[in-house]
Amino acid sequence: MEEKTYLKWYNKVGYGSGDIAGNVVYAFLSSFVMIYLTNSIGLSAGIVGTLIAVSKLFDGVTDVFFGAMIDKTHSSFGKARPWMLYGYVGCAVTLIAIFAIPADISTTAQYAWFFIAYTMLNAVFYTANNIAYSALTSLCTTNSKERVQMGSCRFIFAFATSLLIQSLTVGFVADCGGGAQAWRLVAVCYALIGLIINTISCLSVRELSEEELIKSEERETGGQPAEKYGLIEAVRLLAANKFYLMICGVYILQQLYSAMINAGIYYMTYVLKNETLYGVFSWAVNIPLIAALILTPTLVGKWKGLYKLNLRGYMLAAAGRLFVVAAAYLGSIPLMLLFTALAAFGQGPW
Repeated sequence: MEEKTYLKWYNKVGYGSGDIAGNVVYAFLSSFVMIYLTNSIGLSAGIVGTLIAVSKLFDGVTDVFFGAMIDKTHSSFGKARPWMLYGYVGCAVTLIAIFAIPADISTTAQYAWFFIAYTMLNAVFYTANNIAYSALTSLCTTNSKERVQMGSCRFIFAFATSLLIQSLTVGFVADCGGGAQAWRLVAVCYALIGLIINTISCLSVRELSEEELIKSEERETGGQPAEKYGLIEAVRLLAANKFYLMICGVYILQQLYSAMINAGIYYMTYVLKNETLYGVFSWAVNIPLIAALILTPTLVGKWKGLYKLNLRGYMLAAAGRLFVVAAAYLGSIPLMLLFTALAAFGQGPW
């Protein structure tokens, strides 16, 4: 039987644009915060890295907290959209705060300023906004194809935004005069852009009523009520689930990969001696990702699910990464770009 449709094309595009707002924060912060702190403020990369690692511990706890809070929210505006809308206000304020560390306070106070602002951004406001944003795919439609399309739309916008942020920011900062004041001005501009687009995205979709969501759940479970678990029981069940542990392992490896990518500005500046290459490599990463995402819904249907697509994508991505390393040893930037693009294309469906 044909699944009921709930969304028009502009709902999917409007929803997807929310990742412009998300990556205005994420891509800017992850790609450039370290070089801002070390080169403009004069802080130690080792200490900053340690503070970021400690902050991530809070992030893991708040993920669970905000997921539970969204489940318990009942408002005329929906369950997730209030958290998405108001959470981003905090994202905008704390993003500016991170790039506005006062120069006339002690070094210890500067570290404390960064740690508090970074933790509030990542562990509180961005977490609330992003979990709510992700939850909307299951709250706006029960149609599985539409959910895949919403996911593809959001990640196309995500990678396109990352491409622009990584390509334009170095030049943008230079045009603003360079130094700490220029970074602060750029952060203000990005925060305002994100705030506007997040609001548009939030208003472009409507959550289904709780009654309709319950009916859909009952259809999927054959009329049986969904099982409910407490936090301790849920943790025990997850720890015994080999597939969950495999996903965790893959996620950790993906975070290590992301950390290496985000250190790229240092690699371009101090190893390749050309910081503008960071933007060039961003094109080699993000354009193939976008192309792969455009093809993903069609390939999911053709191969009847994600398994075959992901497996082949992983194999292609792994081979591409190995060739990037080989090309780096050969000192060939064109080959590094070519194999970076190949790996990114394989990674897209994942």
